[in-house]
Amino acid sequence: MGAGGVNPGRVRFSFDGTALEATRGMTIAGALLANGVMSWHRTGAGRPRGLFCGIGMCFDCLVDVGGRRAVRACLVPVREGDEVRTSAPRRAAE
Repeated sequence: MGAGGVNPGRVRFSFDGTALEATRGMTIAGALLANGVMSWHRTGAGRPRGLFCGIGMCFDCLVDVGGRRAVRACLVPVREGDEVRTSAPRRAAE
């Protein structure tokens, strides 16, 4: 254990306001799946999406991370303190 009882092999992050932990080095998608979260993106029709291809070719795994919008969760490592949110398609007025 590191300082303050934090395991150096783990990172803490949140998803839609819920505190979660994951193994350091995991992608955001892997970290969400490891925590039992199966979908984190909504289509324009409101259908849930999550991990599909796992290699960055599709856009089913998009999440918002901090100030970054529409991040491919299958490619980006989860970092300590990340605030991950369900991503929804932009509306025409945005």
